[in-house]
This record gives sequence, C-alpha cells and structure tokens, in this order.
Amino acid sequence: MKGLHRAAVVTGIGVVAPGGVGRKAFWQLLIDGRTATRRITFFDPAPFRSQIAAEVDIDMAAAGLSPQEIARTDRFVQFAMIAADEAVTDSGLDLNSGNGVDHDRLAVSLGSAVGATMRLEQEYVDVSDGGRQWLVDPAYGSHFLDRVLQPSSGAAELAARFHAHGPTSLMSTGCTSGIDAVGHGLQLIEDGEADIVIAGAADAPISPISVACFDAIRATSSRNDDPQTASRPFDATRDGFVMGEGSAVLILEEEHHARARGAHVYARIGGFANRSNAFHMTGLRPDGAEMSIAIDEALRQARLAPDQVDYVNAHGSGTKQNDRHETAAVRRSLGEHAYRTPMSSIKSMVGHSLGAIGSIEVAACALAIRYGVVPPTANLETPDPDCDLDYVPKTARDMPIDVAVSVGSGFGGFQSAIVLTGHDRIAS
Repeated sequence: MKGLHRAAVVTGIGVVAPGGVGRKAFWQLLIDGRTATRRITFFDPAPFRSQIAAEVDIDMAAAGLSPQEIARTDRFVQFAMIAADEAVTDSGLDLNSGNGVDHDRLAVSLGSAVGATMRLEQEYVDVSDGGRQWLVDPAYGSHFLDRVLQPSSGAAELAARFHAHGPTSLMSTGCTSGIDAVGHGLQLIEDGEADIVIAGAADAPISPISVACFDAIRATSSRNDDPQTASRPFDATRDGFVMGEGSAVLILEEEHHARARGAHVYARIGGFANRSNAFHMTGLRPDGAEMSIAIDEALRQARLAPDQVDYVNAHGSGTKQNDRHETAAVRRSLGEHAYRTPMSSIKSMVGHSLGAIGSIEVAACALAIRYGVVPPTANLETPDPDCDLDYVPKTARDMPIDVAVSVGSGFGGFQSAIVLTGHDRIAS
C-alpha cells in the first residue's frame, strides 16, 4: 500500500462502563439519559468529603477472564482486556488464528491516567499491616507486584493477548490519555507503522487514595445526599466531577485494509491534535485558547471547516472553570456555528473515569454517528449564563451526525481534540 493515502477507520468497539457493560448496554444507558452514579460501595467513604462515584458492576470471570488473568492483573487491566475482547469480536478480525492478519503490523495504544491504583494501594495495606509497619514485609506482597507498579503492563497484556508484534505503548497524559491513545493509534496508521491498532484506555481509580487526592483540591462533587444528580456539567449549580471507572477499546484499521476484507465501518478518524497551556497544574485560562487551537488543528487535518461540525462531545467534567473554559474554546473555534451545534457531556451519566473517559467518549461519538443520535447531558436543570451553548439537556436528540468532535482537558494543561466523520466521507 506504498504511496496510498493512509486513513484510519473504526471497525470494532468494546466498552466497559458504569451502568452498561458492553457496547450495546452502554449506548442504551446514554440514549435513555440514565445516570450510574451512586454512593461508593468499594470501601467506607464516610471519612471523605466526596463519597460518590460511578462504579462498574461486573463479574470478571463471567466476562471471560481466567483465574490466572484475574490474579495477576489490576482492575484497570481487566477492564481493558474485556473491552478489547468485545472490540476484536465486533471487528470480525481473527487475531488468534492469524488468517489474513500480519501480526508484525498489529499495534497496541493504551491510555491510563493512574494505572493500577487500586491494586497498589491494597498491596501497600498488606505489606505494611494496614499502615502500622514503617518497614514493610515484602513476603506479604503479590508475586505480580512488579506488574502492578508499571502501568505499561496493561498495554503488554493486550499485546500478548492478541499476538501484537507492532508498536505497543502506554499513554499517560492524565484525563486526556484516552483521546491521546486513540490519536496515537491514528498516527501509527497514517505513518505506515501499523495496519491495525488496538486503541483505547482504561482506569479503575475508585480507591481511598484517589478520593483523598481529589478531596484535597476540592475537584469532586460533595453532593453526597443526591448521588444520581451530582454530576451536573454546564449547570449553574455544578460543584465538581463525580469519579468513575471503565474502559473503551476501538479497533482502528487502515481504510483500504478494512475495505479489502469487507469490514463494517463505524466512522473514520479524521484528525487529532493536542496542546498544552503551560499555565497551571490544575487551573485553566478562561479563553480556552489552547483547546481551541487543538480543535482547529484536528479539523484542519480532517479538511473540514468549522461550520461542518454536527456534534461536539464535551469534556464536560462539571467543575466551574472547566465548563466555562471549553464553552469558550468551542465558541472560539466554531464561531457563530457553535450556537447551532449540539454539545453534550456523557460524564453526567457515567462519571469521570480519568484517563479512560476520553476513549469512552470517542466510542460514544462513533456510536452517535452510527445511530444518528446525540446523547444528552443529564441533570442539566439550571442555565449558567457563562455556558450559553446547546448542551442537549436531559433527553437524547435524533439527528444525522456526519462530523463529531470530541475534546478533552487534563490537569497539567493537557488539551486534546479528535474528529470523527461518517460513512459518506470515507474515501473509496
């Protein structure tokens, strides 16, 4: 395929999300506008300011993992394996027999913000006797403790699972990790490094240490008396995000490779860009300039004008400054067209799963294009004058979607944007 323009299309989707394990259940949750946020059940949250989260109810063994896989991996890796299994099956690729697949050109691009947080914390509790021993006893540590220390173990597990001999990487850029991992997968295909990329992200951060970290900076919601409506992106009464967990994995395939085997295509990845505001560890410039530049560059790569955007999948975390920041960024990039463009946040329903949410949102965009439905922003009751766009409050909206933009913003100044386009824009 030397000399051909190399484009990436999505041929498989797998999702593990709160309230909806599996692609179909996840999508149904979104279009129903249901929320999966609740009081934390993994541990007693009483000592914490924020006591709510969006947890995934899942039986790992019933989902297909072996006892050994469960024993050696953290929850975030288990999510990634289950989501990847679904995505590969959905794609119709047979990665185990090797028929028609060059495994030297099969790559993995996985994102994770915090890696094996849950397992690491539990291992520390074990080796320190509940924190009572300053000198820990390594005899109580797991035989797989080194894998827990390295977030890259998630990418390595996927590579081994599907015999991927191409580039394998772990992207950890905070809350943009999921978008950035899919964007990196796009670049691997465009650059000729791979024909198929298993791309996505996973995080399982709901543990005491994570809750304490976000409590310290008051980034999470303290609306503990009403967990189901606590995540309120763009609402005037919003008071922070609700932590979540989960994974989404997409099969990205070089377009001609996909067409040659008659693959079903959800969408094309038209462009991707990321920028840094180099401003503040947690703060954001009010004008949204860096996110806007990322949107502009992603659209340029996709050869699209701002007024061709049909839907914006917002980062929409529900913090005061983030929602103002990205509203300004979208206005800056789309101009007057921003007021005619629906923009919604699925974090209102599935929470904010840190690095994983970016890939979950990209999956939601691909499904929105496929089914012609804009997911709503749940819990949006009270308009905020600073957030004056069309956020699709509470109820999904049927409409054709040809161009979707998903944006992400992460602590440390990370700003990312990715463009997906529909079937009629896929070159023959």
